[in-house]
Amino acid sequence: MDTDASQRSADVLRALREALPGRVVEDPGALTEYTTDRSGHRSAGVPLACVRARSIEDVQAVCRIASSGGHPVVTRGAGSGLAGGAVAGPGEIVLLLEDMDRVLEVSAENRLAVVEPGILNGDLNALLAEHGLWWPPDPASKDFSTVGGNIAMNAGGLLCAKYGVTREAVLALKVVLADGTLLSVGHRTVKGVTGYDLCALMIGSEGTLGVIVECTLKLQPLRSGTVVTIGAYFDSVDAAAAVASAVVRDGFVPAIMELMDDRTLTAIATAGGQDPTAAAESYLLVQCDGADAEDAARGIAALAEAGGGRVAVTRDPAESERLVAVRRSAFPALEAMGTLLVEDIAVPRDRLAEAFTAIRRIEERYQVAIPTTAHAGDGNLHPTFVFTDREVPHHIWEAAGEVFGLALELGGTLTGEHGVGLLKRAWLQDELGEDQYELSRRIKQVFDPQGIMNPGKVFPAGA
Repeated sequence: MDTDASQRSADVLRALREALPGRVVEDPGALTEYTTDRSGHRSAGVPLACVRARSIEDVQAVCRIASSGGHPVVTRGAGSGLAGGAVAGPGEIVLLLEDMDRVLEVSAENRLAVVEPGILNGDLNALLAEHGLWWPPDPASKDFSTVGGNIAMNAGGLLCAKYGVTREAVLALKVVLADGTLLSVGHRTVKGVTGYDLCALMIGSEGTLGVIVECTLKLQPLRSGTVVTIGAYFDSVDAAAAVASAVVRDGFVPAIMELMDDRTLTAIATAGGQDPTAAAESYLLVQCDGADAEDAARGIAALAEAGGGRVAVTRDPAESERLVAVRRSAFPALEAMGTLLVEDIAVPRDRLAEAFTAIRRIEERYQVAIPTTAHAGDGNLHPTFVFTDREVPHHIWEAAGEVFGLALELGGTLTGEHGVGLLKRAWLQDELGEDQYELSRRIKQVFDPQGIMNPGKVFPAGA
């Protein structure tokens, strides 16, 4: 580091200590935690410092200090992301929001809650249940991911086909911009079309436009009535995918519809101490709720049986959880196989079978295991590359590039819920095209003219 850069770093550290005494972490050992997230990507070195914010004013102070010295800021919640979006490197300031975890308001009359960004999804919904309410976003990481992180990445989950992604469950936000300006976007009202929808722009912006510091959330009444769960094993992933497409075609709207391939089922069987050779080729999990749950479940079970599935149907909560647990155990089981690159594409729902078939061809061509699960209700697939190296080998990235190209060829998208982060920025222009890519880059420059907000994520640093 040159003398001028060293002096600037010393100046910004001194300013942070003065503004936020006792909340600035500088120990390199402690800072190592922030060089990676659940994506497995790791930066080349530790960040300059981590600041534990407790209020909007704290966040504003950090942004003003960072902006004055041109220092990069990486906002972080629980670090549960799978795209490298919260990874911090040398010279960067980690702005940690996990201590900003208060519920500021719950309004049953307006079906909304106002919360700070650091609250965990699971903790929020436990509190809302006391009011007969629920926030629908349901990522697999709900017990350890933050609401602010979900919003920053526009997270998805198992319930998106019926209840929507995070964007559909956010009414308004408070955001601190790079220079410390506090911006309020969106509305508390159900309707609101004044001006450009900057709230929607902030959702899924991955920390590149500003720091989300307060969230006004759109709530739903707790799910009530009978919940019917269907688990169906098939002899081929094509047969399971065909049934999933038929469910949508025939007008059913299940709360959950998940599909897993044989590689994933084998991993689950092995992790559970079962005979992996007894695993089926594919598993389709469907859950129906609401007033029409019984009728929908009967119709879906009939489709699964007609499609060759071995079907189990239950209304018992414990048995239902057992069936759902097969899906929720997929990621831990795959982790036991080696190092993972968990990818995330989405295709039109009627092209799921094509996607699975093409992924298998890529797997064979590159001689790499790619177990794949899918949120079949919305066409979102998670091809998961398994390897033994600590870092992602070149041939894995080549195979991943083919999977991304496949998604676009089938009329889909590079990411349905994980975001672009570090891991997919090289392919972003392939999907957006030159004009939209350039316009998006210019929008970032308007909000962050110095390029200090989460640099290198979504767009290359300096873009």
